[in-house]
Amino acid sequence: MPTVEPGPMEVLSDGATGSLGSEVSSRMFNRIIYWLALGVITVIRHLPLAVCFVLGQIIGTIMWAILPGYRRLARENLDRALGNELSPAGVRRLTFRHFTTLGANTCCAFKMAALNEAQVLKCVTFENKAGLPGALAKGRGCVFIISHIGNWELLAQLTSAAPGYKSSTIYQALRNKGVDDLINRDRRAKGIITLDRKSGVSKAVTLIREGGLVGVLIDQHAGDAGIWTPFFGSLASTTPLAASLATRTGAIVLPCAIYTDGFAHWRFVVGEEIPYDISDATALAASLNRTLEAQIRRSPADWFWVHNRWKVPHPNFLIATQKRGIYLPPETDPAKLRPFRLVVRSPNWLGDAVMSISAARAFKLGRPDARLSILTPAKFAALWQSVPEVDEVIPFEPNESVWAVAAKLRGRFEVAVLFPNSLRSAWEVWLAGIPRRVGYRGHRRAKLLNQIISEPKKKKAVRPEHHADRYWRIAERCGAVAQESPPRTSRPVLAEPVFGICPGAEYGPAKRWPAQRFRETMETVSKKIPCSWVILGTAADQPLAAEIAKGFAGKIEDLTGKTSMDELMARLRNLTALLTNDTGTMHLADWLGVPLVAVFGSTEPSLTGPRSQSSVVLRHQVECSPCFLRECPIDFRCMKAVTPDEAASALLGLTAKNGQ
Repeated sequence: MPTVEPGPMEVLSDGATGSLGSEVSSRMFNRIIYWLALGVITVIRHLPLAVCFVLGQIIGTIMWAILPGYRRLARENLDRALGNELSPAGVRRLTFRHFTTLGANTCCAFKMAALNEAQVLKCVTFENKAGLPGALAKGRGCVFIISHIGNWELLAQLTSAAPGYKSSTIYQALRNKGVDDLINRDRRAKGIITLDRKSGVSKAVTLIREGGLVGVLIDQHAGDAGIWTPFFGSLASTTPLAASLATRTGAIVLPCAIYTDGFAHWRFVVGEEIPYDISDATALAASLNRTLEAQIRRSPADWFWVHNRWKVPHPNFLIATQKRGIYLPPETDPAKLRPFRLVVRSPNWLGDAVMSISAARAFKLGRPDARLSILTPAKFAALWQSVPEVDEVIPFEPNESVWAVAAKLRGRFEVAVLFPNSLRSAWEVWLAGIPRRVGYRGHRRAKLLNQIISEPKKKKAVRPEHHADRYWRIAERCGAVAQESPPRTSRPVLAEPVFGICPGAEYGPAKRWPAQRFRETMETVSKKIPCSWVILGTAADQPLAAEIAKGFAGKIEDLTGKTSMDELMARLRNLTALLTNDTGTMHLADWLGVPLVAVFGSTEPSLTGPRSQSSVVLRHQVECSPCFLRECPIDFRCMKAVTPDEAASALLGLTAKNGQ
């Protein structure tokens, strides 16, 4: 009969060795762990079984009290799996019961190896005992589905359930070879063939084809090598090993479990044969998860809830790019999966926020269970609400404290992604206790993050990186794949062209083309075609707007300081084209698909320029640009080099190109 690997002691001893620095210290520590384990097991084997059971319950109670991290993990796992069926108090009670049950089963597992077959059978009740020999009698071999339920080590002692057949188990060897041998010694003494996962799969295939039985664990997190498929309604990395062995050999697939069935007594249950399509191992792996769910529901306290079954991958938590991908059974409604909750912190400038939209969308599209929230300055809420992939917008005001913002996030998210480089944005998500915090190293905030996006190595004579690409790198390093941009909202065909101008720039006057040149451009265009004009901007731009509009003979509307974010987007969609400085409104129009002419001087188009095919950048390179200064310290030559005739020609060209 098979058994499983690793148990609780194995997990603890394996993890402890990895934290020691030197090889000598590691070997010494391994020896200490081995002798401690041997001593504990020796003492337990000299105790009566009933005493072992009670002692284990006491130890489990102590572990529940002194290991808050494992207690919290078990409670969170139970809430994830059974929270819709149990009250919070019920989840807490079940957590405590799990610790006492796990302690009792662990102590008794060590005792069982010292009992003879007759003594073992006295404390076990069989359910469908004939199922296993009946399956093996068909001569196809058997993949025996096992898991960490109840006294799972008892499986190795129940050799009488399959007399006359070779029995084996695939296990993962420990780095502590002494403990590894100690754990497996008793199993081998019972005739169990133990096969190391790294080298024993081919032997397992041979044994199955010879009509034998191979036990395979299916209930542990399988990491990057797993298939992401639902388990209790949440996507979980699931081992494909059992399903792969079955489809390669045509073996019978038979589940089993050992439940705690009273005081120092257990029930060994052999399930019904699981049907499967030999050409679809992925579907079988998903089916095994459903079988395991049913087994766990029969006795929830018996399963190993202190294992992080729903572990978030690092770094690629956007699992669409994982090796074996995602499999949703045909009956699965993606909308009913437990959501994987992400919050993306928006940049604080409008242009940067717009340039980050493609990256933000990727976090929603990277896995079918993603629920995407955006934490944003309130003035950009309407922008993010207009992005279809955004499920929730969490606005905050400029005067809100970091603690107030953290309170809006606390207890709600698995992952936080920071687009700004600020220390404050890192404090917000750290104070909120969000487990995964992703972003660039930034302003002395590295210790507040636990998934840092590395900067590319700087090389000479390389084109500067566009800000949108910098945001995209964050998504890509989390497993995102490039997606096509959504189709732009159709814009109305106007009776005559309507041009917008955006003469301001919040960053400073060095980015502003002179107001008189906007006016001259308007006059040149208006002489050539009938049209109207709309001036857009903030309240701070009203003096500029007044200067431009004063005495203008054509149709003009001044909307500076008069539009909300959603009203601004609506007006932009109705424009034939926009003439603008390097502003947030430029990026917004570019994202909306509005043709535009952008005047650049002190800033760099390859860093922050528009990217759509219907955009024109006007720029004359001078010796001092780009300087990125707020104010020009000399003669403003970069902006003065761009003429009104150039701007007018570009606007008229876009108008002709779009059939107006």
